[in-house]
Amino acid sequence: MNILNLSGIAIFASFLITLISYFFKYDIFIFAGLFAWLALILLFRKIGNLKLLLSLIFLSIIIFIFSSYSNFVIDYKKAILVNQYMLTLLIGVGFLRLIATPKNETLKELPKGELSFIKTYLGVHLFGSVINMSSLILVADKLYKKSKLTKLQAIVLTRAFATDAYWSPFFVAFAAVSTYSSGFKAVEVVFTGVVLAVLAFFVTYFELKKSHDLSEFRGYPLQFDTLTLPVILALLVLVTNHYYPEIKVILLISLFSIVLTSLILPFKLGIKKAIKSLNFHVTNELPKMKNEIGLFLIAGMFGVSISTLLVGFHIEFPFEKFDGFSASIILLVQILLSFVGIHPIITIAIIGNWTGDINHTLLAMTFLMAWSTSVCTSPFSGVNLTMQARYGLNTFEIFKTNFLYALKMYIICVIILFLLANYLGI
Repeated sequence: MNILNLSGIAIFASFLITLISYFFKYDIFIFAGLFAWLALILLFRKIGNLKLLLSLIFLSIIIFIFSSYSNFVIDYKKAILVNQYMLTLLIGVGFLRLIATPKNETLKELPKGELSFIKTYLGVHLFGSVINMSSLILVADKLYKKSKLTKLQAIVLTRAFATDAYWSPFFVAFAAVSTYSSGFKAVEVVFTGVVLAVLAFFVTYFELKKSHDLSEFRGYPLQFDTLTLPVILALLVLVTNHYYPEIKVILLISLFSIVLTSLILPFKLGIKKAIKSLNFHVTNELPKMKNEIGLFLIAGMFGVSISTLLVGFHIEFPFEKFDGFSASIILLVQILLSFVGIHPIITIAIIGNWTGDINHTLLAMTFLMAWSTSVCTSPFSGVNLTMQARYGLNTFEIFKTNFLYALKMYIICVIILFLLANYLGI
């Protein structure tokens, strides 16, 4: 057993302990965080974007030392655990790939035309809402095997996937807002997010129809019959949340993800192959989450360190009233910072720890908007860096191509924020 396998076991232990601590014995929750940090230490040398993470670690240590010297109150436990539920969702949803991944079909020729564009976009979007990045990579790999990805294909894939962040409870962005704006109303947020996702589709559709010949678009439409399991999972979560609204939705998703996988996989593969598949996923696939684990744990710690300073110096949130206007300013700042490499989770961690008694539904929607726009536009986003490393695309070309789209979506988001604020009576 090598370090990679050990890190996978540590990640899985962190996942299980989080669920056990939440539902049965909260006292052991700290061990979930310690196992996650152990996995990070084991995988640290293999993590990408080390310069950013090392900078955040260094700054956090300096801030904690200064805060300790200044007798500021430091919540070290929170620094370790603040993003633990986010990681738990990410790990749990990862297991769904074992049972919910679309069929591996071989096509002699990629279908083309406007209908292919629509099916490809919707396929990546709907499957991405549940199995996350795997959806984008699955389709991109199929297209890449036939020929080099075109700019048009890259636009469709990145935007279709990124718009999941607007609404999907299975998306890590949703876990982030659950952590840093926990008092939000899920129904309002999901409904608003779905509206935004639909508007984003039409923005992309009409933009590309004008600038490209969609009759020549070659896509890889996914079979929608394999959405059965994600729908079952969603129904389980919704029904349970209706009767037990006090339970965190992200932990319900995490719990049902592993339960469904454990129940269904033996029927698909047989008991022996199912155990082998689960073991391989834990020891080989979970460690591949090293970049997300590193970013979430260290960004969480950094956010706590910044909030320690803000509280210690009695620096208050800059807006007396958090309404549509202030939400629009925060959204703009988050998007601009993402363009220079500051991931939304970092700004969410800082702002989320900073805000006081404000409307969390409006704040949550602001965070989701920032995440979605950053994912498809920023040249430093994980999605665009993957497109560059795996398919040879230039991230700055993607940035230039998606910049006007980001501007259009920002304007739409601002309008939505004002409407939402009005609906919430702010």
